[in-house]
Amino acid sequence: QVRLVESGGGLAQAGGSLRLSCAASGRTFTSLLMAWFRQAPGKEREFLARITGNKFTRTADSVKGRFTISRDNVKNTMYLQMSSLKPEDTAVYYCAADSNGDDSYDSWGQGTQVTVST
Repeated sequence: QVRLVESGGGLAQAGGSLRLSCAASGRTFTSLLMAWFRQAPGKEREFLARITGNKFTRTADSVKGRFTISRDNVKNTMYLQMSSLKPEDTAVYYCAADSNGDDSYDSWGQGTQVTVST
């Protein structure tokens, strides 16, 4: 089991930026496919971006150009740099880890709230 701890959420103004972090432990970090999701009130969980151990990335069209996923394999930490934030980005953001490499994420963080004000 992988332990994931998110940080970096909070309140931001529209047009601003935030960087989320996800610290992982319990497995060899480079073996993990990592991803970010979010869930807004009353909505389904939404995939945002994923990154392989070799740092290949894929980003959802809904946030492409505004959100950037990255990872530091020395610090065992994944990041989500969010810019040009919009009120509709308000949600709980979750990091997830997939130890099988098939997008079946089997470990999740506790979530961090991001609130974007107008």
